[in-house]
Order: sequence, then C-alpha cells, then structure tokens
Amino acid sequence: MKEGIFQSYENEIQALEEEIRLLTEKYEDMRQESTFFSDEEILKAIKSLQEETQGETKGRESPSDLKAQLESLETDLSFLMEFTGFHFTSHSKKTVEKTQNRTLQKHRLSGKCHSLPFQVEFQLLEMKKDEKVSAVVSDLSIIMESREDSNVSKFVSRTEECGDLLTFFRSLSTYAEWYEHRRHTFLHFK
Repeated sequence: MKEGIFQSYENEIQALEEEIRLLTEKYEDMRQESTFFSDEEILKAIKSLQEETQGETKGRESPSDLKAQLESLETDLSFLMEFTGFHFTSHSKKTVEKTQNRTLQKHRLSGKCHSLPFQVEFQLLEMKKDEKVSAVVSDLSIIMESREDSNVSKFVSRTEECGDLLTFFRSLSTYAEWYEHRRHTFLHFK
C-alpha cells in the first residue's frame, strides 16, 4: 500500500517538473522575442504611429470642414426650433456622481415654447449594463407661468409626479401652439 502512495507522489512530481520545464521554455521564447527590437526601434515605431494619427486628425478637421459642419448644424437647429416652437435660452449640466457603470447628472433647461416661458430641472441617471444604456429621469421640477389656466398647473403637477419629460414637451408644444392661436383670435376681435 505504501508503494502505491509513493508511486502516485512520484507521478505528480514528474508532472510538475515537466510543467516547470515547459513554462521555462515559454518564458525564454518570450524574452528572446522582446529583444528582437531595440528600445530605439520601439520609440521610432511609436513616434511614427503618433505622427500618422495626428496627420489623419488634422486632415479631417480642417477649418473649412468645421465651418461647413457648424453651418449645417445651425440650419438643422433653426428648422427644429421653427418646427417645434421650442427656443431654449439656457442649459446647464452638472455631474453629481460618475462610476464605470452609472452616471448621475443634474440638468436645468429654460426657454420658451412659442410665447410660453418654462424652466425644467431634473436629474438623469444613466446606467450601462453590457452594451445597453438606460436612462431614468428623477426629481423633475417644472416652473411655468400658468396665467389664467388652472389645468396647466394640474398638468405640471401630474407630470412632475410621473417624471415623464417626453409627455411634458409634447403636451407643452401642442398647448402653446393652440394658446397662440387663441391669443391671435382674441386680438382680432378686440
């Protein structure tokens, strides 16, 4: 029985010695591969790669290209402002918390929709899971002048409770457009 135990130990020792020999050979091969290039050659390769990258970056971002891109974006923005009636006058964003998978930001928007001024404050929590990003709006606060319509203040309260920004902007756009129509109609009869 003792001979069986000793034999199993001998077999394990031989297997470990073979593994050590293979790892040593692999280490020596890797060391030799790394000595094929001198430090100067490695630095030259890095420098040439950096120059190529900078040349490509400079080529893509010429001032005339940037100006044309800016003009295109301004045209798109003015079209969207005219189409939706929203004119944003200010926006501020402050990052409250940032980790690898999660970002919490505080936003403040102010502007006018047709002739109705508004201000919106909210927190946006973006969470990244695998390759997907999800966003959640919280602490929504809407400030609007609801001059003569109490339904607007009720709508704003409900929207703040639900935290549904998309519904707010859609409804505000429709309401403000019809508000303008009513205002022009009443001015016509005065």
